[in-house]
Amino acid sequence: MEIREIGKSGIKTSAIGLGCWAIGGGTWWGENDDRMSVETIHKAVDMGINWIDTARVYGFGHSEEVVGMALKEIPRDKVVISTKCVLQWYEEKGEFHFSRDGHMVYRDLSPKAVRRDLEMSLKALGTDYIDVYYTHWQCKTYGLVPIADTMGELLKMKEEGKIRAIGASNVDLRTLADYAAAGQLDVIQEKLSILDRRPEAELLPFCEEHGISLQTYSPIEQGLLAGKASNNYVAKPGEVREGKLWWLPENIAIANEMLAGWKDLTEKYGCTLANLCIKWNSMLSPNIHVLCGARKLSQIEDTGRSLDIPLSREDFLRMKADADSAIARRVNP
Repeated sequence: MEIREIGKSGIKTSAIGLGCWAIGGGTWWGENDDRMSVETIHKAVDMGINWIDTARVYGFGHSEEVVGMALKEIPRDKVVISTKCVLQWYEEKGEFHFSRDGHMVYRDLSPKAVRRDLEMSLKALGTDYIDVYYTHWQCKTYGLVPIADTMGELLKMKEEGKIRAIGASNVDLRTLADYAAAGQLDVIQEKLSILDRRPEAELLPFCEEHGISLQTYSPIEQGLLAGKASNNYVAKPGEVREGKLWWLPENIAIANEMLAGWKDLTEKYGCTLANLCIKWNSMLSPNIHVLCGARKLSQIEDTGRSLDIPLSREDFLRMKADADSAIARRVNP
């Protein structure tokens, strides 16, 4: 398994991470077999995938609890654990974000809320430190909570040994620059797939210049790039894919046409379409760590093979050109 450093933290981890959003279940993902989720985490670690990522809000605490169950059976120093704060449903403070499963969720980046979330995560995970601690979403109103205040609390936690590295997720360039100016920021987590490369324009160059890692999520567009979705697929109400741009039937058809054109590549490299897209993601920059969701053994076993593909630069560029063509044809309602 390829190893890459997280920013300037000194923490070295697998270039692929295991994302545990789906493990949280709920109306986003449906019900889960928690024991299977635990076994999936163990299998990932056995395969050399040692970065396990979760968040306080995933399953409203359930994902962290399941990861905590898995940690009981793994030496703590064998894994890098990241989780996220800011999204809270305990009180009506901060900016409203969404409602789901009977919870009203707010973005609260205040030092008090960040501290509270950390203590709750430590308890749920059954550990006394978090390797990478992310702010999950940023204030909608710029400056509502100054980034320097949030970072001040995060830096205190780092000094206390409760976190080892600081991350921020779902940022724009201005907010990213504010974090970097306020203290050592080691990683950001952003959505990036071959069909959605928004961080490529501004965020990735900033990260490369400042020694900040980019952990990309949804590299296969929540399953679309695995090539198994029918053109007439319609997401169920409340499902995570509902309303997503590439999951509109018209756009599924465009993506499937692109994927069908890569049959020769899957044969050439003896891999799946998902493997191709994950490998492509990792080749975009040496600063990138690719976060891949899985909650079944078959999923993580397939994902774990992705970085072994000897994808050539020529085929990398061919895939990029095909994706650019698909993006140009995409329906934007």
